[in-house]
Amino acid sequence: MGKIVLFMHVSLDGFAASKTGELNWVHVDQEIFDFVEQRIAKTDTALYGKVTFGMMESYWPTAADQPGASRHDKVHAAWYQQARKVVLSNTLNQDEFSNTRVIGKDYAAEIGKLKKETEGEILLFGSPGAAHSLLAADLIDECWLFVNPVLLGEGIPVFKGIKEKQVLKLLKAQVFESGVVCLQHEIKR
Repeated sequence: MGKIVLFMHVSLDGFAASKTGELNWVHVDQEIFDFVEQRIAKTDTALYGKVTFGMMESYWPTAADQPGASRHDKVHAAWYQQARKVVLSNTLNQDEFSNTRVIGKDYAAEIGKLKKETEGEILLFGSPGAAHSLLAADLIDECWLFVNPVLLGEGIPVFKGIKEKQVLKLLKAQVFESGVVCLQHEIKR
């Protein structure tokens, strides 16, 4: 049975994006790209909210073909093309996208089915709104948070709408030269 892993950058004060959704504060470099490449190579399923999926679809399908494409662009674009993509949306039509399943209404039951039919991990990339819904429905199994050494003061929170205390177990921490720290926590049930 698969497990859903929240895979997100976060400010030190707990925000996934600025108030306007900007991510220009997120630090990425080759060290982080290499770490992420090793991490995503262990799965073939990506889960997105509608907004994040739109951002991904606007970049990754052609990223490797662009002049000056980096090694990371080429590697991640290849992974993105072959990955099974699942999107939480009530308005998208899955027939318009390659290798994509759209889940709208009754997402909790559909995510439960997805977990049963998946071996390994389902990475929920960014997508704070989707994360809020899945956390409230107790469907996220692990959190991989890339804590950036920046304070935003306000923005879109990573955690919202949690109805009762959830205990987490730290499985691993990775400190990068940039000061970003990746914390891997398991949600204990």
